[in-house]
Amino acid sequence: MIVLFGESSRFFDTTLRDGEQTPGVSLTPAEKLEIATHLADVGVHVIEAGSAAASVGERESIRAIAAAGLAAECCTYVRALPGDIDLAADAGADSVHLVVPVSDLHIAKKLRKTRGEVSQMAWSAVEYAKERGLIVELSGEDASRADQGFLAEVFREGVERGADRLCFCDTVGLLTPERAAAIIPPLLFAPLSIHCHDDLGFGLATTVAALRAGATCAHVTVNGLGERAGNTSLEELVMALEVLYGVDTGIRTEELYPLSTHVARLTGVPLATNKPIVGEMAFTHESGIHAHGVMRDASTYEPLRPERVGRKRRIVLGKHSGSAAVEAALNDMGYAPDGPQLREIVDRIKLLGDAGMRITDADIMAIADTVMEIEFTPCIELRQFTIVSGSNAMPTASVTMLVRGEEITGAAVGTGPVDAAIRALQRSVADVGSVRLDEYSVDAITGGTDALVDVSVKLSRNGKTVTSRGARTDIIMASVEAVIAGMNRLLREEHEDRSQDSH
Repeated sequence: MIVLFGESSRFFDTTLRDGEQTPGVSLTPAEKLEIATHLADVGVHVIEAGSAAASVGERESIRAIAAAGLAAECCTYVRALPGDIDLAADAGADSVHLVVPVSDLHIAKKLRKTRGEVSQMAWSAVEYAKERGLIVELSGEDASRADQGFLAEVFREGVERGADRLCFCDTVGLLTPERAAAIIPPLLFAPLSIHCHDDLGFGLATTVAALRAGATCAHVTVNGLGERAGNTSLEELVMALEVLYGVDTGIRTEELYPLSTHVARLTGVPLATNKPIVGEMAFTHESGIHAHGVMRDASTYEPLRPERVGRKRRIVLGKHSGSAAVEAALNDMGYAPDGPQLREIVDRIKLLGDAGMRITDADIMAIADTVMEIEFTPCIELRQFTIVSGSNAMPTASVTMLVRGEEITGAAVGTGPVDAAIRALQRSVADVGSVRLDEYSVDAITGGTDALVDVSVKLSRNGKTVTSRGARTDIIMASVEAVIAGMNRLLREEHEDRSQDSH
């Protein structure tokens, strides 16, 4: 068990402040409130809603979050300036993250002041924030490169002046776990937070080491968002504490994946496919040995159940897949091949894999239909589609399709021509079945402006999912092809006989 500083581990989430400083990320007040609400529902203790001094929009966000009645403390970043503190208090924040540079590098080069001037600014700011009725977390910026004696002096006197909490900031990710274990204990004048950046990949390990050394709170961001290489990841830290150290974090772990995808969608920063816990491949298996083992006992190749973090296990098929995995996937799709048919299907899947193809559910079903001589009549046929888009035009798509023998024309607008086309397709089949687009990805197979693009989609309907693909030089046509292929597989009759003697 981790030995904690007199209380259970706490989580200070800075997705809306440090996370939003990820280059290219900018959230509206409404989006910030959405994320804050989700964070509070998950069980995060403190939400750093932004920097009140940054803009009018930031203050609007802080007011909205503070007024929402969330089960989490609303905090805002401030410098050691009375004006920053006034803005935080006036916006309704519960607390301030009072950040003061403490390394000689930052003091001399950034502030152009002396240690004495900086420490006086810090202590005066603490006193003023307390006068304004705020909880104060006094934070030493670039603490891992600071003179630790000076840092201790700033912290000790800060607590005497009224600081409620302290924070050690490893601003550029240079702190090691071993050093954290040595330098944290002498700084425990009050409950201490650890704030790590992941520049050298040590963010998670150093955060855990600091918690073991007596820190009581971890600063984190959803998906590890943040400047440069980002911050310690909320979902990774929570599950590391729960699984590896037996800590009951109090976090609703089954909400971690929905929270992660929510933040990825609103920030526009996609999840790395191999990211721990929430990446696409975290609970996906293809290798014959691994897939076979997981099907017999999931713990053979998984450190935790995917359901524990709000996910489902996926077995994908490719050249590494064995007969057991292929048969299980086919059974899930409603197919019951005999022995020779199964071997032929496996061989064909491996051939596609050897050719470097990404194999989708639609590909597997097409192979099974062919090998098992099952007649598959598409319920959707595209007759025509038209896209209108331009610098001064709202992207609009119209499609005409034959849906189970009936000609249907639908239209939709979107954020771009591809989005408009997919929305039009969804509307056109709405009477037959509501189909949701869960994932969309595109890869260029060849170079140049006439590149062949490979579009992959994941669609779902009534709890059933299917993946499909389309490859064209026209990205819109490839997208339409992929979506129609997937819709045809999702909407095929569920009572169809797909057994070995169906023909």
